Amino acid sequence: MTTYVALLRGVNVGGNNKVPMAELRARLSDDGFARVRTYIQSGNVLVDASRTTSAKVADRVASSIRESFAVDVPVIVVDVPGLQRVFDQNPYPGESDHKRLHAIFLPAAPDADARARLDALNAQYAGKSSGDSTTLVGTTLYLHTPGGFGTSDLAKALTTKGKLASLNGTARNWATVSTLLTMGLE
Repeated sequence: MTTYVALLRGVNVGGNNKVPMAELRARLSDDGFARVRTYIQSGNVLVDASRTTSAKVADRVASSIRESFAVDVPVIVVDVPGLQRVFDQNPYPGESDHKRLHAIFLPAAPDADARARLDALNAQYAGKSSGDSTTLVGTTLYLHTPGGFGTSDLAKALTTKGKLASLNGTARNWATVSTLLTMGLE
């Protein structure tokens, strides 16, 4: 069996796209996943499955959510070895406040146009006193906000329907990434 981490984008945020985690766990168990568990209400689900792929798990989880809750949200799935790579490749290992570092999980590696727009955003915000920056590694965009995520103009540009909305990623702070990895390794 392989453990997969399903990251749901935009559930239970501001009262929108409600997906009760207890009900989701039950539904995914009924759908044949083993050891289904969730972490906090913002859409982090760990499942065990055999003879499948991350893409197939994402499709199954998304389908279950649509059928059970009438909510259509993007689902990005990474297996535990992939999550371990995200953890190990952290380009900001000196950041001790895990709420100031985020991993934005992307469904695919950005194309040349998206990378150019990302480079332009980094250049635009590089001179600001907050010191916000990003580093792209494969399908993970690491976002470092030393002044705090909530006040970061770069974070707003990346996570709202702005200049890089086409990336369709879902962000998790480093505390959540660390906890999901620990849960996946148990």
